[in-house]
Amino acid sequence: MTEQRTSALRIGTRPSKLAMAQSGVIAERLRAAGHDAVLVDVSTPGDRSSAPVAELGVGVFVSALRDALARGDVDVAVHSYKDLPSAPDPRLVLAAVPSREDPRDALVARDGKVLGELPVGARVGTGSPRRRAQIDALGLGLDVVAIRGNVDTRIGKVRSGELDAVVVAAAGLRRLGRIDEATELLDPVQMLPAPAQGALAIECRIDDLDLARTLTAVLDDEFTRAAVSAERATLAGLEADCSAPIGALADVVSDLDDDGRAVDRISLRAVVGTTDGALLRASVTGDMDDAEKLGAALAAELLDMGGASLPSENRWIGSSNR
Repeated sequence: MTEQRTSALRIGTRPSKLAMAQSGVIAERLRAAGHDAVLVDVSTPGDRSSAPVAELGVGVFVSALRDALARGDVDVAVHSYKDLPSAPDPRLVLAAVPSREDPRDALVARDGKVLGELPVGARVGTGSPRRRAQIDALGLGLDVVAIRGNVDTRIGKVRSGELDAVVVAAAGLRRLGRIDEATELLDPVQMLPAPAQGALAIECRIDDLDLARTLTAVLDDEFTRAAVSAERATLAGLEADCSAPIGALADVVSDLDDDGRAVDRISLRAVVGTTDGALLRASVTGDMDDAEKLGAALAAELLDMGGASLPSENRWIGSSNR
C-alpha cells in the first residue's frame, strides 16, 4: 500500500540535543528538496534511565522509535546507525543512509592534552567496551572509567575535574558544533570506531513505497551505504551486538581493474577484543558491490583467529527490534 500524503512529513527523533541536531539536518535536506517536514519527539527507555547501555540491552534507543513508526505516529525515523540491532525490523525498510560524518573517536581532555600525554593512572571516561579494550591495549596505564550520559554530561565530568578525559564520537561533536572542544581526533590506527559510527539510518514503513523512494532519492549516499554495510556485516558475522568490543571501518577507494579501468573498491579493517584482553586485527579489500560478503569474510577470519572468545554477555542472542 502506498500512502497519499498532503501534510508535513513527521520525523521521529529522540529528544536529546544530539538526536535533535542530526534529525534536524535530515529535515532541512528534505525541505530543501521541496518536502515539508517536522520533528516529533519520541522518548525511549534509554533516555529515561541512567543505567549503563550494556545493562539496558541492544536496541534500547531504537525500539521505541521503530514502534512509533510502525504504529503510524511518525512517518520517518532517524537513528544513529551504530545503535541498530543486527537483525532488520520486518515492518520497516532502510530507505536511506546519508553521507557519513567523521567516523573517528574524539578525546576531550583537561589542559588540552592528547591521549599520549595523559599521565599513568589518569581517569578516562567511556561507556564503550570497544574503546576500553583499545585504550587498555595501548599500554598507557590509564584508568578507564565506565560512564554514560549525553555529551554535556560526559564533557562536564572533565570540566569539573572528576575525570581527566573522556572519549566520545567526533560525529556527535561536529553535529553539535562543538568539535573545537576535542583535544585530539584519534587516528583509526590507534582506535577503530564502532561499526557504522558517524552514519545515520533513515527508516520508513515497508509499505510506504513512495516515501521510501523519496528518501532514497534525496538522502541516500551509495558509498556510505556500502561502507557501513561491510562494517555491519562484520558485526553480524561475529554474532555480536553494538555493545561488543568490536571496531570496524570501511573506506571506499578508487582503484584500477586488470584492464586499467577505474573502479570503486572497499578497504575494510576490524578489531576484536577477547576475554583474555587480546586484540585481534584483520583487514580485507574487495569490490564495492560485495560489501556484505567482505564483512562476512572478515568476520570469519577473525573467528578463526580467536574471535569466538568474545565476552559471553556480548554474544548476539536474537533480535531486539521490538
